[in-house]
Amino acid sequence: MGLVGFSLVLFTYYTIWVIILPFVDSDHMIHKYFLPREYSVILPGVAALVLVLCVGTFIAVVTWKNRKPKKVD
Repeated sequence: MGLVGFSLVLFTYYTIWVIILPFVDSDHMIHKYFLPREYSVILPGVAALVLVLCVGTFIAVVTWKNRKPKKVD
């Protein structure tokens, strides 16, 4: 339940940050609660890179452990 709640908060924060905030005046006080806009591209990119690396590492480890030794005739 905690993971679902965290995901909901993160999705709401990101949606407001990326979709709504560009239409709000830059001197409005709500801008102090959000990171600069450059991070809206950088953070998901880094998260995607980490996810791809973890999945690739998992596949490599499973493949390495399941390989069969060559038979010597």
